[in-house]
Amino acid sequence: MIRALARLPGLLLIGIARGWQLGPSRLLPPTCRYTPSCSQYAIEAVRGHGAIKGGLLALWRLLRCQPWGGHGYDPVPEKTDHKPGGCCPGQD
Repeated sequence: MIRALARLPGLLLIGIARGWQLGPSRLLPPTCRYTPSCSQYAIEAVRGHGAIKGGLLALWRLLRCQPWGGHGYDPVPEKTDHKPGGCCPGQD
């Protein structure tokens, strides 16, 4: 039960992105500057990084998606595992 509640924010964010893909996005002309589209990026970010970090990555992508921003292939960054006790491998 608790596990399902913990997943709820991520599912909500994914639902919003899917709603955009199935609704307004289909009615508007394609204007995506990046690949994958911002909605697909948001879904991948939330699935790969969780609701908080994935949501922030998606928000940052949306803020960059404007005429003076970039364009082209922009994948979701890979998840990195940080271990406590040091910044770099081999250093203690």
